Amino acid sequence: MPSISEAIKKATAELKPYGILALDLRLLVMRDEGFSEQMDVLMNKDKEMRNYPLFLEQIERLKKDEPVEYIINQADFLGHHLYVDSSVLIPRSETEELVANISEKISEHFDPRNYLVCADIGTGSGAIAIALKEAFPNWLLCASDISSSALSVAKRNFTSNGCRVDVYQGDGLKPYIDAHLFLDIIVSNPPYILSKEDAQASVRNYEPATALWLDKSNSLYESIFRDFQQIKRGTLYMAFEISPDLVDYLTELMKRYLRDYDYEFVADLNGLKRFLFINLH
Repeated sequence: MPSISEAIKKATAELKPYGILALDLRLLVMRDEGFSEQMDVLMNKDKEMRNYPLFLEQIERLKKDEPVEYIINQADFLGHHLYVDSSVLIPRSETEELVANISEKISEHFDPRNYLVCADIGTGSGAIAIALKEAFPNWLLCASDISSSALSVAKRNFTSNGCRVDVYQGDGLKPYIDAHLFLDIIVSNPPYILSKEDAQASVRNYEPATALWLDKSNSLYESIFRDFQQIKRGTLYMAFEISPDLVDYLTELMKRYLRDYDYEFVADLNGLKRFLFINLH
């Protein structure tokens, strides 16, 4: 069997035409060889690769655009190791920015030390709920998804991260309305891609369609705006991840459904309008 460094060097050359990053290869080796961190791969680079046949199989999967996170069934989100499979989106840095923005802005509307009820709608892997529960342990975190498979992944991650989150299955606000819950904060990373051509092949071919593509005739944004009165008791704060090309669409939806509110579109680190924050008085 080759050494770890030899195997990575050969794979890097073989995968160069496919645009595969060295980071992806280190993640594969980390999981295959039983290391806990990427640094361990570098520290043990001269050792024999014990699971070389498995590594070769995984390289073939990478050539077919399968995301490395699905191959190793792991993604990292704000320091948390999450289980992921093809029933949930792979958490990304933009969503980490969403959580960071909420953490910075929430004190403008609430005392964040209070026992606030926060719902993560369309939770997927549970990444947002886990990060918010860690940041605000007094909050009652709820997480919902229309997909039972996604909720199974979320529950697994809540357990493995020692995170108490109440889980509901259903579309939009319906499970909260049915449970007669009143919410203080709504957070959501809904489907927001308008065109499949705008997505990378790895996203189009492997990530769950129900979490990707926006149907303007039946959008999660609109259903939340339409139904929020049934879960609103006092001030209600909403935080969404969006696509930059939805600004006009969302502005019109807010005008149609909301009253006595203020809002802000916020850019991500790339300068693109990626988040929408709404305060309903």
